Amino acid sequence: MLIRHTAALAAMLLLGTAPFAQAADKPTDPQIAHIAYTAGVIDVEAAKLAIEKSKNKDVVDFAKDMVRDHEAVNVQALDLVKKLKVTPEDNATSQALSKAAAEERTKLAPLEGAAFDKAYVDNEVAYHKQVNGALETLLIPSASNAELKSLLETGLKIFQGHEQHAEHVAGMLK
Repeated sequence: MLIRHTAALAAMLLLGTAPFAQAADKPTDPQIAHIAYTAGVIDVEAAKLAIEKSKNKDVVDFAKDMVRDHEAVNVQALDLVKKLKVTPEDNATSQALSKAAAEERTKLAPLEGAAFDKAYVDNEVAYHKQVNGALETLLIPSASNAELKSLLETGLKIFQGHEQHAEHVAGMLK
């Protein structure tokens, strides 16, 4: 279905078979920073599409929350990498996330009305499960810098709330 690619990527991340995981035991802090930032940008882009297309107040309100929260965390991430003088490093995981997101946008774009709302919110549930799982099992444990680890932990708490909110909105759409 619409979330198949995202779910497959989630399985790859959670099982440690993502392309960058094959090249190294764990991602470096510059790779982690890039992955986390990329994940945030992807959700902001999806949310902006939902704000543009949806006529459902609950979906639009949820999407606006996603834009606000993910942009705020990404600003904090950029501030931190500047402070630490770290250059985020593009990597296979960031590229795979971006590719899957582009494919998902291509599938969402032609949908309208309730079909769009359901597909968007279902994808948000799956995407937040994916990102939260990757944060818990890979990114946070792999982070060397205490400030980066703390930012990721804060992000995880916020994004767990997003997952619950997405599940709630999904339940209202059924």
